Amino acid sequence: MLERLPKEFRSRLHNVEIVIEKRPKKSQLKAMGLDPERDVLYGLYEGTPLSERSALYPPLLPDKITIFSESLTRDFPDPAKLRDQIRLTLLHEIAHFFGMDEKKINKLGY
Repeated sequence: MLERLPKEFRSRLHNVEIVIEKRPKKSQLKAMGLDPERDVLYGLYEGTPLSERSALYPPLLPDKITIFSESLTRDFPDPAKLRDQIRLTLLHEIAHFFGMDEKKINKLGY
């Protein structure tokens, strides 16, 4: 999926770990202002966006993009729709890595 990203984006995805977990932790949901009992989260970016870094900022740990499989497979049982949603979720979280906020990401369709 990442190989389909434009080269100029792929070339800037340094020190980013992409992982799959079953579900988000309650603390992750609460930190985002979400209700663990009713809100759904498909993906999460954790790190310092490129737009907030300076030349003096040396990232010690990789930024992390997590894809949550349980909610995705539950909400998108059709394999084609699931692939599409995983792609959208990954693009959404990569957009956060590049420093885009929710408003701009939604405007782009992610």
